[in-house]
Amino acid sequence: MSAETRKSPLDVLQQALGHKFADPRLLEEALVHPSANPRRSRAKSARQKTAEAVPVVRDYNRLEFIGDRVLGLVVATLLAERFPQAEAGELALRYNALVKQESLARFAQSLDLGDFIQLSRSERDSGGAGKPAILADACEAVVAALYLDGGLRVAERFVRRYMVPMLDEVTGGAAKDPKTALQEWAAARGMAAPKYDVVSQEGPPHEPRFTVAVRLGSGDPESGQGGSKRAAEQEAAGRLLGRLENGKK
Repeated sequence: MSAETRKSPLDVLQQALGHKFADPRLLEEALVHPSANPRRSRAKSARQKTAEAVPVVRDYNRLEFIGDRVLGLVVATLLAERFPQAEAGELALRYNALVKQESLARFAQSLDLGDFIQLSRSERDSGGAGKPAILADACEAVVAALYLDGGLRVAERFVRRYMVPMLDEVTGGAAKDPKTALQEWAAARGMAAPKYDVVSQEGPPHEPRFTVAVRLGSGDPESGQGGSKRAAEQEAAGRLLGRLENGKK
């Protein structure tokens, strides 16, 4: 293959993503791990310290923040469409299974995303390109890049292409209700059972609205709402389990 027809790594990835970027810098930013130290800019010379610095590229942290929200919206909508009769707690359990770190890492691996991520030499030598946490973060950053460059429709098309096949895999795992799943998660780690508290009850007696908070040990609580105490507990449990499975206390 001649040099003229050889594709750059960025072109190869854009083809895999199914989107030609109007602003390729967004995709470049989505592939820069913090270990690559992109924020370091140097003056062009000792006499130019107050002059314009050499342009730098951000790492992917900001895009990962945006991508997490875009991915969440798309996956939540997808689940609501696929399971129209499911309660919020059941949807939350399925949602957690789809967006947890391991699932997103598989998503990234299907694109060979690790081959494109910029890492420091030490991080790459330690296997950083294959670490689930890095792959998951980069996956979310790429979703954000697609969203910012092409809009929600482009990002949604990409996410659905990879998430729809995973739906059948999580269907069986979602058979357990969120309260049961959370209690089993705690028991497997030698922790006390989750503690539920009713935060508020609003509305008329024939149409109440409960808000319930759940906490494990001294960790931060999560809350849920529902037309019954049980429904609110299920939603709260699903949210807390999702947070814990993603490594957040």
